Amino acid sequence: MDMTPEFLMLAFTLILAIVQIGWAGAARTAELGVKWNAGPRDGEAPAPGRLAGRLIRAQANLFETLPLFAAAVIMAHIAGKDGQLTLVGAPLYFFGRLLYLPLYALGTPYVRTLAWLVALAGLVMVIVALFV
Repeated sequence: MDMTPEFLMLAFTLILAIVQIGWAGAARTAELGVKWNAGPRDGEAPAPGRLAGRLIRAQANLFETLPLFAAAVIMAHIAGKDGQLTLVGAPLYFFGRLLYLPLYALGTPYVRTLAWLVALAGLVMVIVALFV
């Protein structure tokens, strides 16, 4: 099977997910130290600081829609529904998610929501492609 543009966007989104895991983890380790990170993390950890908290929430936000995006891209390909909607929708999802991360980390209101809406629109486009 060839790497379609939609699969390429999915692959980039998976890389973004790994980056988000690492960035959130690094921010939390910077707050609590390597000893905490290497330890068993028994007991209550203090609430995350501003940056770590934002990165953790951004990661959780991505993980809410990533399974939907992956399933929709795979289903569209298997069903032979690749086309204009998926060719536009998949990059919208990826680039929306890519922009969302630094905007959330910086605490940028409104523009962050716009980036999220762009990603959502891309996801919806890929899902709609399954039915047209």
